[in-house]
Amino acid sequence: MTKLRAVLLDIDGTLIDSNDAHAQAWIDALARFGHEVPFERVRALIGKGGDKLLVETIGVDKDSPQGKQIDEHRARRFKEAYLPHLRAFPKAREVLESMREGGLRLVVATSAKREEMNALLEICRATDLLYERTSSDDAERSKPDPDIIEAALEKAGVGADAALMLGDTPYDIEAAKKGGVRTVAVRSGGWQDPDLHGAVAIYDDAADLWARYAQSPFVKEG
Repeated sequence: MTKLRAVLLDIDGTLIDSNDAHAQAWIDALARFGHEVPFERVRALIGKGGDKLLVETIGVDKDSPQGKQIDEHRARRFKEAYLPHLRAFPKAREVLESMREGGLRLVVATSAKREEMNALLEICRATDLLYERTSSDDAERSKPDPDIIEAALEKAGVGADAALMLGDTPYDIEAAKKGGVRTVAVRSGGWQDPDLHGAVAIYDDAADLWARYAQSPFVKEG
């Protein structure tokens, strides 16, 4: 077995309790432009990028004039109304510290935009622990396409067999699988075990992973 050298990190729903906030920001923006979409419909798509969500909810391309307007409004709404109230999950930083202490390179692999990613990383106090960062700005297509995973692997400087993904959605697992990377999943993003099928291990949240870290794949494969 190839020695584990890097961890590709999702943020939303994995390190920070932010999935509902992202969903509500999208709902606010869609409504602002005359599209009433149920919360449950949008919430089920959180973890994908705006390029996927706009098409799947209202059939609008992200790069169209309307798509750009909606996305810009969503970004402002999220930053002003929701971001200030977000908190990291308990033990999120401690999990990352354990990974770093084990010699693992931590590379963010998120569908969030770079500005949002940086703000979220500040909230979970992770900026000093990272090796590199990869956001939707580094990929043509968001999860569940593998573009972000492939970009993160390149920044980590490792092959797919020397990395694990830590994520909370089926889209993390699918994107990682397409990129040849296995996933450790957490339920804190709102998905349950059947949705997280394909993960090599599943934990309740960051605190659960931290409590059982010594027996986790991050140690056993390190």
